[in-house]
Amino acid sequence: MGPMIDDDITPVFLINGFLEAGKTEFLSFTMEQDYFQTDGKTLLIVCEEGDVEYSEALLTKTKTSVVYMDSVSDISPERLTELELLYNPERVLIEWNGMWNQDDLDLPKDWLIYQQITIVDMSTFELYVKNMKSLLAAMVRNSELIICNRCDGIEDLERYKRMLKSMNTRCNIVFEDENGEIDEISEEDLPYDLKAEVVKISQEAYGIWYIDCMDKPERYVGKTVEFTAMVLKDPSFPKNYFVPGRMAMTCCADDMTFLGYICKAREARSLETRQWVQVRARVELEYWHDYGGEGPVLYADQVTAAQPIEEVVTFG
Repeated sequence: MGPMIDDDITPVFLINGFLEAGKTEFLSFTMEQDYFQTDGKTLLIVCEEGDVEYSEALLTKTKTSVVYMDSVSDISPERLTELELLYNPERVLIEWNGMWNQDDLDLPKDWLIYQQITIVDMSTFELYVKNMKSLLAAMVRNSELIICNRCDGIEDLERYKRMLKSMNTRCNIVFEDENGEIDEISEEDLPYDLKAEVVKISQEAYGIWYIDCMDKPERYVGKTVEFTAMVLKDPSFPKNYFVPGRMAMTCCADDMTFLGYICKAREARSLETRQWVQVRARVELEYWHDYGGEGPVLYADQVTAAQPIEEVVTFG
């Protein structure tokens, strides 16, 4: 569940998602579990009143006090510190209102978000993607876990998964229908042939490849891939390394990010940032400090000049 907690720090568990996504049910279930029990008191801050109430018996059993917040302006560091003095909790749970921009959440200095989970109702996901993408992105950006429920009868889960992963490449995503967890997409559904001697990734498929390689690197280890990308070099990279990548729009036109994997190539020293190249490289899974752990590392067989691609990456 994350790092060890310092005694001077108040750990915060943040659960977010749009109205009626199932946040209260998820929190009620979690509070019942043995692994979530604690000796001290819990403060539960609820930022919207949904159709489902917390049971008084559960609150009493778990030594939990509930405080309802009516507007985002109520959640100031001063107000939260007052609540901490009043209730003296060992930890804080926040059920966040999805219509409030999470970037506005300002916590007291000694409160630390220890775990963030986003609950998404997939039956209304398309609506939120079309109309509230920036709110969705603010929720998803720092979540460790995204639980996508009510997936029954929804066929486009893989496209939705890529959208969520583009907003936060490091999160875990779980899909659930009424029978429980759903298995992931198969290799056959990818828009390139993983059995080919050289896996040719079209410019339209770049986003799909980037996300899938991050998510399931074992599929790609030892495979040779070929794609067109822009060069990024940095003085901090070791000699002979660069990052071939492309700009992607994760949320809106202002929210652009560069997506690429570190690549070792004998041509690296003669390349310049912003130059366009075609890369043919073998994929390995190795520790790389910028990844904060293991991740895809490319070993180029060849890097040649290429025509620029004007379009930004999409995840459709």
